[in-house]
Amino acid sequence: MHRLQFHYTLSRDSSPALVRNPLIDLLQAVSTQGSISAGARALGLSYRHVWGELKRWEQELGNELVVWEKGQSARLTEFGAKLMWAERQAQARLAPQIEALRAELERSFAVAFDDSAHVVTLYASHDDALSALREHALIQEHSRLHLDIRFTGSVDAIRALNEGRCVMAGFHTLQNTGPKTLTERTYKPLLQPGLHKIIGFAQRTQGLMVAKGNPLGLSSLQDLATRHARFSNRALGTGTRVVLDELLTQAGLTATDIQGYEHTEPSHAAVAHAVAAGLADAGLGIAAAALRAGLDFVPLAQERYHLVCLKSALAQPGIQALLQLLQTPAWQDAVACIPGYTAIQSGEVLSMRRVLPWWDYRQQKTQAIKF
Repeated sequence: MHRLQFHYTLSRDSSPALVRNPLIDLLQAVSTQGSISAGARALGLSYRHVWGELKRWEQELGNELVVWEKGQSARLTEFGAKLMWAERQAQARLAPQIEALRAELERSFAVAFDDSAHVVTLYASHDDALSALREHALIQEHSRLHLDIRFTGSVDAIRALNEGRCVMAGFHTLQNTGPKTLTERTYKPLLQPGLHKIIGFAQRTQGLMVAKGNPLGLSSLQDLATRHARFSNRALGTGTRVVLDELLTQAGLTATDIQGYEHTEPSHAAVAHAVAAGLADAGLGIAAAALRAGLDFVPLAQERYHLVCLKSALAQPGIQALLQLLQTPAWQDAVACIPGYTAIQSGEVLSMRRVLPWWDYRQQKTQAIKF
């Protein structure tokens, strides 16, 4: 079975949308002109080039393409004729789809050639507000902002920022987490004052996603342990996993107290689906994911969702356009419509020490002197 590959070209010229292999043009010319030399002249190519290409394609495809005998016109083999037939059939059926694909590609590339448009690549923890922001930016007449969002775990998102794979990252932490906590141990090695800048985005509620009616009467992590509820967790490297482990510590519990702690899902939606399907009794997530899956939601904690970029990127036009959009009343009203969300200092560049209170600069300086 031979596989097809598609390629496209960029040009200033307006030309019809074509998905066509050069071999088809060679076969068409030879068949119409009756010889390789005449076909080559019709295409403006040399006899040697056309001969070599036909031989190369015969070797590639494992079949002869052209038959030529002394004193007779060259003609296509049965295989060559079937290739031509397949091309005509495909072109006739797919012409509208090919044109639609060309138009979509042109729309996408138009952004690259538009000096007033900006693309911001953002790696971020799964978040409904960010998805809403991406759509909100597209419908704003004057924003010209395109958010290229790749959802991943909070830790991986910040690493992507530090490795230059994006210009901004999104992560979330419990409110008011102090020093010597898992939150500090997780994020402090990844963030550096003077290098990174925190940007306010939203406050959201994390809680237990449970079946409709909450049949087990779960209202806390302690209930998960005492009632042996089956739990669906998030993977290492996700912000929600850090939040869970932080809440377990605060409740005096360990991972071994939670049945199903080792069972993980890749997103809030996947956890909600596991609960809705009866594969788990509960999972930690956001209210919006629970409501979409027809589940009940038990609030447990408030957290801040942060955006972070390098200080050197703050002046970039795309980042400036994003900050302006985040501060508009229209966007902040849109956030308020998402269950469990509130816009808090949205679009403001914030002090890392105030937002992440475990960053104690004086303590850092004291430790540096001791060493």
